[in-house]
Amino acid sequence: MKEFETYTLPNGIKGIHRRVKSSISHCALVINAGTRDELKSEYGLAHFTEHAIFKGTTHRKAYQVNCRLENLGGELNAYTTKEDTTIHATTLKTDFSKAAELIADVAFNSTFPEHELAKEREVIVDEINTYKDSPADMIFDTFEDMIFAGSELGHNILGTKAALMRHDGDAIRRFIERTHTTDQMVFSTIGNLSLKAVQSVAERYFGQQKQTCRSFKRSTPQGVAPFEKQITKHTHQAHCIVGARAYDIHADKRLPLALLINILGGPSANSRLNILLREKNGLSYNIEANYTPYNDCGMVAMYFSSDHNNVDACRELIAKELKSLRTTRLSSRRMAMTKRQFLAQMAISMENNEGYMLGAGKSYLVHDEIDTLEEVYRKVSAVTAEQIIEVADEIFSNTSTLIYQ
Repeated sequence: MKEFETYTLPNGIKGIHRRVKSSISHCALVINAGTRDELKSEYGLAHFTEHAIFKGTTHRKAYQVNCRLENLGGELNAYTTKEDTTIHATTLKTDFSKAAELIADVAFNSTFPEHELAKEREVIVDEINTYKDSPADMIFDTFEDMIFAGSELGHNILGTKAALMRHDGDAIRRFIERTHTTDQMVFSTIGNLSLKAVQSVAERYFGQQKQTCRSFKRSTPQGVAPFEKQITKHTHQAHCIVGARAYDIHADKRLPLALLINILGGPSANSRLNILLREKNGLSYNIEANYTPYNDCGMVAMYFSSDHNNVDACRELIAKELKSLRTTRLSSRRMAMTKRQFLAQMAISMENNEGYMLGAGKSYLVHDEIDTLEEVYRKVSAVTAEQIIEVADEIFSNTSTLIYQ
């Protein structure tokens, strides 16, 4: 039996399902619309829309939306990224159809009453204030704003308070009509249900929606020159990002880069930067590296926080490590360990069915297919030490730096 089974509804919404032995079911509507699809007058609108869809539909008031699954012991939630909006639910298997119906209701039948939107604006203002109190979060958005300068990717997800106050129900409806089209949606599910049962539910609640198609294309961000910038924040610690533009989500070199970033600053305590900055030198408690691929570009970012007096020492050690990865071939033993660690991390993450379901929905939306675990193993095993050096040299030859002091 295939790991995932797929189908397409008459209106273009695609479905992907994985059957597992569990009393719990997970489902999500993944929509290929995020903050990079906002017009300049709409900054923050994708995130506001995500909040607003829960504030009442043609069938339910806001409290009825919130209580529908919670009264059954389940949960309903959503999130917004630069490129997608996801509405997801977790319930007992016996309540799967109720979860699917509720997701469809908020996705297609929300009414956006102004009295509810007014309250939600205040909630998001509080979210913005909380975000501003967290330099470790803010610095990533500032860095993206600079490295994708002049593009739709170069603004944060929450938007500004001033812009938020301008957004009303009509603005949300226009945004949804333009971006939440059925040809850009995937209904992703995992649970102990047959494909026939899942598809029947999907056809009942999603298949009846009007077919719509996207009429615009995203513009690829232009390149920017490497930069080094310091911003005074008067924080107790200094925060720093060293990063660069990287490969998009379709690139063949995406996998070698993912391996490289995992070696450099992945979640394991034996990542090279963690050992170098924290274990050997005691310079930083927080050190990590991330690779974020987008549809037509990407970004790598190495982040650390430290005492203000230790920033230069940390940067020197990072620069030395990047040079080593660009010039020194990893041994066969080290490559084998790296691949085994990466694959084990992936396999363990797949034990989280909700996370697996969300990732599969996004992957199917972007690639129109899902690699089996065996295919992923094969691709990872084929990565060579020479590819790691090549990727490291391409990505790390011209890095940019942002410091909050």
